[in-house]
Amino acid sequence: MATVPTKIKVQLSGNERLQKLKDAFHGKYGQMPLFYACAPGRVNLIGEHIDYCGYAVLPMAIEQNILAAVSVSDSKTIQLANTDPKYKDFTVSVDGISIDRENPQWHYYFLCGVRGIQEHLSLSSLTGMCCVVDGTIPASSGLSSSSALVCCAGLVTMEANKKSLSKVTLAETCAKCERYIGTEGGGMDQSISFLAEEGTAKLIEFNPLRATDVRLPDGAVFVIANCCVEMNKAASSHFNMRVVECRIATKMLAKARGLDWSRLLKLGDLQKELQVSLKQMLELVEEVLHPEPYSRDEICKTLGISNEQLCENILSANTQHATDFKLYQRAKHVYGEAARVLQFKAVCDSSPANAIAQLGDLMNRSHESCRDLYECSCPELDQLVDICLQAGAVGSRLTGAGWGGCTVSMVPGDRIDSFLQTVRERYYVPDARRSALEKQKTQSSLWPQKQEVPSHSLVVPTGVSGSPECVSSQTIIVFSH
Repeated sequence: MATVPTKIKVQLSGNERLQKLKDAFHGKYGQMPLFYACAPGRVNLIGEHIDYCGYAVLPMAIEQNILAAVSVSDSKTIQLANTDPKYKDFTVSVDGISIDRENPQWHYYFLCGVRGIQEHLSLSSLTGMCCVVDGTIPASSGLSSSSALVCCAGLVTMEANKKSLSKVTLAETCAKCERYIGTEGGGMDQSISFLAEEGTAKLIEFNPLRATDVRLPDGAVFVIANCCVEMNKAASSHFNMRVVECRIATKMLAKARGLDWSRLLKLGDLQKELQVSLKQMLELVEEVLHPEPYSRDEICKTLGISNEQLCENILSANTQHATDFKLYQRAKHVYGEAARVLQFKAVCDSSPANAIAQLGDLMNRSHESCRDLYECSCPELDQLVDICLQAGAVGSRLTGAGWGGCTVSMVPGDRIDSFLQTVRERYYVPDARRSALEKQKTQSSLWPQKQEVPSHSLVVPTGVSGSPECVSSQTIIVFSH
C-alpha cells in the first residue's frame, strides 16, 4: 500500500460526474479547477461503537464518496459551494476560521478538515481556495458522509498549500479535528477513508494506527439498505452520551480493581492495564457493575468526587444534562463486540466451509447487542433487519452510529436478486416516502457491495488509454488536464 495519497492525471471527457463538477465549478467561479480530491464513505461490517474505546473494527470503503473541485487564489478566503442546492454557499477568511458546534452545518465539517491540517502543519496562514463539493453518500445514513467530507477537506488543504503527509498522519489528524464539531469519535471512519484498498475489507487497529487486509469469503454479497431515518451525530447527545458512559464504566471498574482510575479513559486501556482476556473483562463487568442505571450521586460517591468534578472532568459539553448512566449495558456491549470483531477476522482468515453462516451469526449477535445493550438502534432499523433476514440474508445488522441510517446484510450471491426484490416490496414500496427515496438514483436505498467488485472511491478514464480504470478505495487526488 502506498504511504501517501495517490495522484493521477486524467482526461475529464470520459467521466460524466467529473465533467458536471467541472462545469458547476466554472459556472460558480468563472474559472477552471486546478485539481480534484476524493474521499470514500465506508460500511462497518462489524465492530460498532468500540473504536473510541480503543478496540479494533472491521470496515470497508464503498463506492459512494465525496468529491471536491478546487482552485487556489491570493484572495485570503475559502469559498465553499455544493452541487446540492440545499447546502448553502459559505465564505470565510483564512484568518477567521471558527466552527460552531451548536450549529453543525455542512461547511463546518469542511472547516474541521482545514483547521486540522493547518494546526498539524503549524501553518501561520493558509492559501485561499475556491471549492465545489459533490457527494454521493446520503447524509446522516451511517455511511460516514461527514467524516468523508472532513477527510476530503483535509486532503484539499494539504494539496492547496503544497504540503505532503502520509495516509496514516492524515487519518489521525482528521480523526482528531472532527472533534471540533463536538463528536468524540474514535477514528474508524477517517482511517478507512485513507487506508482502504481495492477489493478488501480492513481490520483497523489503534495506538498505533494500522490496517490489515481481511479477505471476505467468496460467494457473499454485502448489501447496504437505508432505513430512511436520519440521525446527525453532532446535532444530538446520543453518540457522546455513549462515549461518556463507557468512560465512566472504565473508571468504576478500575476503581474496583484498585487502579489509578483518574488516568484511564477507555475500556480498552483498562483491559491492557489488567492484562486479562476479553472473556475475563466480561466477567469483571458482571461482578462489579449492576444492570440498573447509575445516578450522579452513586458515581460521585464511588469515585470520591464532587458533582462539579464529574461535570468538568468526565462529562462532555452536550451531556452535562445527563442524570442516569447505563454502565453495565455499555461495557458489556463493548467487550462482547470487541470479541466478535476478532472472531469475524479469524473466520475470514481460516475460511471454513461454513464461513458465511458463521459470519452471519456474528453479525446477528452484533445487532442484538447494539439494540438491547447499547440501545443505538431504532424501530425502523430493527424492522429492516428482520425483513432482510426473512428475505434471505444470513446476517444483518445496523451499521454506523445507529439511531437511524443503514443496515448491512450478508447475502449469498445466488439469492441476491430475490433478496433485493423482497426488501423493496416489504420495506420501501408500502411507504410513500421510502419508495420515493428508493427510486431516486442518487439516493438509492439499496446498494449491493460485491467482494469481487472493488469498493473503489472513483472510476476515471486514464489519460493514456482513455479506458476506464478502477482506482483503489484509498483517498486520491485527481488533476485535470
